[in-house]
Amino acid sequence: MKPTKPISLLWGLRSFCASHGCLYCYFGMISAHREEMPTGPGVLSHLSPNDLTAADVLAFAKTLADSPVGRVFLAGGEPLLWKPILTLIEVLKAGGVEVVVCTSGVALNRPDLCEPLVELGVDAVSVSLDSADPVHNDKWRPPHREGDGWEAVVSGISALIKARGSGPRPKVGIYSVVTRRNLADIVAVPELAAALGCDYAVPQPIALDPDHQLAAELSLTPDLLPELTARFEELYAAELPLVLPARAYAGQVASAVRRPTDLVPGCFGGDTLHFVQPDGTVWDCPSALRIAATPLERHRTIKGAAARDLFPDPTGCGTDCSLFSVDCVNMWPLTSFPVLAPTGTETTRA
Repeated sequence: MKPTKPISLLWGLRSFCASHGCLYCYFGMISAHREEMPTGPGVLSHLSPNDLTAADVLAFAKTLADSPVGRVFLAGGEPLLWKPILTLIEVLKAGGVEVVVCTSGVALNRPDLCEPLVELGVDAVSVSLDSADPVHNDKWRPPHREGDGWEAVVSGISALIKARGSGPRPKVGIYSVVTRRNLADIVAVPELAAALGCDYAVPQPIALDPDHQLAAELSLTPDLLPELTARFEELYAAELPLVLPARAYAGQVASAVRRPTDLVPGCFGGDTLHFVQPDGTVWDCPSALRIAATPLERHRTIKGAAARDLFPDPTGCGTDCSLFSVDCVNMWPLTSFPVLAPTGTETTRA
């Protein structure tokens, strides 16, 4: 059955991240940006002074009810530490939009945030945790404050599951970044998620620009494909009591590692998926390659705009894109989200 509101919106709600300084964050490193702020359209920074005001955000959110947008992923930075976050969620839910909160998990330890997520009917909460090994996780995802590391993230997940009780929502899951340093976590993190009582787990391949200082140390390369494939096979064979991406996802990951740039026929980016940055700019998807290739006349913003005008009814066919990358692979689980009904047509490749 075709969804009546088939568009998914990935919304980077704010730049600032108070909990962690992840070394491979797609917002870049704060230390480097203090020396020289990045420039250029679509380039992110946790130090950005250009985040939209709460009034601008809420005004746009109210227009989503009259649009084809059926699901919004609230990301950041850390969205749960943005003061009007609960008001925003209330507006989105009142407009009939499914809400998925993407968080570091530490803020879930606060009852004043955790319990309202259940009360407001948030559909899912995706928590970032990159390893079942606390030492490895906190090395690459170091907390800004002592006590906000792996233990606090796991505690936050448990707090949310407890607050939900026997209710159906929110679904709770773990997203983990897979690098050449933690291939074993393709299996180990979903095993941890199952032990905690989570509903889903998604291992995501790391996406670093070739000139990133950690690219050589962490990026997945073709020589790792035998182990990468074996780990995914082990994961699906384990038949854990939670939802994973479709089995074809493992082939998509391998394809991105084997052919880092390629053609995607009928890409859903800009059709059933759109990306909004904290300054309000709108892009077809989060791919750095796609953003850089966007012509000036297609630069858009949600500020003062209505969702119906920005996001027309999708064709469901997408547009051929020659900029396939690991960024693309990380978007497939959004368009066909593993624990909620799909919002759009996703292209599968192996």
